[in-house]
Amino acid sequence: MALQIIRDLCTACGDCESVCPTDSILPFKGVFKIDAESCTECDDADPQCLDVCMEDDCIVPA
Repeated sequence: MALQIIRDLCTACGDCESVCPTDSILPFKGVFKIDAESCTECDDADPQCLDVCMEDDCIVPA
């Protein structure tokens, strides 16, 4: 399973990119996207990108 970033809600702050342990969050067309192939949702821990994202519902399950 992977997470995804809702483009319309992403403010391109980059907070999520720097905390991703699998480097799955990448710049994409002025905002960010999550590579579904490498995203592990931080395995059994709370996804770190969700903890730092300031926008409600910006990062959701794919």
